[in-house]
Amino acid sequence: MIHNVFRLCWAALLAACCGVAVAQDYPSKPIRFIAPNLPGGPTDILARLLGQKLSEGFGQPVIIENRPGAGGNIGTELAAKAPADGYTLVTGNNATFGANVSLYRKLPFDPVKDFAPIILVGTQPNILVVHPSLPVHSVKALIALARARPGELNYANSGMGAAAHLAAEMFKSMARVDIVSIPYKSAAPALADLIAGNTHLMFATSLSVYPHIQAKRVRALAVTPARRIRLMPELPTIAEAGVPGFEATTWHGVLVAAGTPAPVVEKLNAELNRILKLPDVRKRLTGLGAEIIGGTSREFADHIQREIPKWAKVIKAANVRIE
Repeated sequence: MIHNVFRLCWAALLAACCGVAVAQDYPSKPIRFIAPNLPGGPTDILARLLGQKLSEGFGQPVIIENRPGAGGNIGTELAAKAPADGYTLVTGNNATFGANVSLYRKLPFDPVKDFAPIILVGTQPNILVVHPSLPVHSVKALIALARARPGELNYANSGMGAAAHLAAEMFKSMARVDIVSIPYKSAAPALADLIAGNTHLMFATSLSVYPHIQAKRVRALAVTPARRIRLMPELPTIAEAGVPGFEATTWHGVLVAAGTPAPVVEKLNAELNRILKLPDVRKRLTGLGAEIIGGTSREFADHIQREIPKWAKVIKAANVRIE
């Protein structure tokens, strides 16, 4: 018995020492950073910003790899099946690590068991925007127009199950309007079609849509959080603009495959926390409406555990399901 206990303790000590050694050498080669969306969307913007800073801090190339499709599931599955060595990172959000487990009948990964969360980067509001040709300048006017023309207005859906999509479905339900969903693979092509006048409106993350609001390519009507945002304090919330009780936000984080040595996860967490404190990074993210969070990997893991049942309720209420 004593001999077995000694062997177990020795094995644990050896594993811990090996983990520390791995972390000390990490990274010794290029890092792959998967963004499970098309270029130009908020996930891609975030991956490129963090990737550049990780490369500068670690002294190794960080290669951004866009792998869009199936609501982010394709790229996220690749990350889940990558070697658990910390050399494949992936961005995660409300969809891939919150809604998709309830939205898809068969998810090719487990958002809890297959990943080691590194850090919750931050949250950002969605903004309700319309094409400038639509004759509405308020949420109440939009609701009135939609009720007068049931089934005629449409919205650009930036991805089935994405927070913006669920925000739109929540809006339809709570405002009692019939607006048709036009699905796209990600935010970038959805926004492009809205700007071109091919769709009427959209719920879009501040990271992706704010430059287009500034350029007057789209008109902003309201924001989705419970409180007004610092970026555009003049914009009312949807709740105060005509849909009481409405609230929806988007979050973004970084993860690696489950089984990645704890010291490597801790090293990545420490470096990303450092990056999120850099003045230029804070200026860029807050300038696009994001609220920076950071914190420990454990806090991020707990956040994901809370998000899954939260979005399950929204999906059930909206009766949304993808085969």
